[in-house]
Amino acid sequence: MRYIRLLSRSAAPLAAALPLALAGPAAAAAGISVSTSGADVSVVTSACALNNGSWGTASLLGAQQTNFAQGRQVALSGTAAGQSAAWSAVAPGTYTVTVRCSNGVSAGSQVVNVSASTPPAATRAATSAPSRGVAGGLGGATRDHGTLTLGVGAALVGSAVIAGAWFLSRRPRVYRRH
Repeated sequence: MRYIRLLSRSAAPLAAALPLALAGPAAAAAGISVSTSGADVSVVTSACALNNGSWGTASLLGAQQTNFAQGRQVALSGTAAGQSAAWSAVAPGTYTVTVRCSNGVSAGSQVVNVSASTPPAATRAATSAPSRGVAGGLGGATRDHGTLTLGVGAALVGSAVIAGAWFLSRRPRVYRRH
């Protein structure tokens, strides 16, 4: 009985949220998203529909501008999934970005702050690349060694083998009793 009451209490909010979940992306598509990168401002929306070959217009309004027509206007471009517009070389300051669809309906507006771009950090001059590339992992195989070097290396390896055999033969033997 207790579980039925809990279920009936939690079913009411779920039933209210069901129409919103079924609406899916269409309900979330309204509005605009504005971003800045240095002196560039861009706006993205999916609220507009194609009407007479045009998606709509976006306008960048300065602090003293109050009318859509007073701002820097750019035509929206894109697809039915999303439309965008961009402005470059925008001076630092606070701006309002407004998007108006081609049918005259406002898709939204948003205030954006463009900060002064910082000059790029000084970079170190590039050095020339090695003529034969990097010989990583090759060790001594990158050069041709003479006969004397190869003979000395073979003598060292041979003496190490002989010394190892002598050392193993001189170890005391362990006698086991079974």
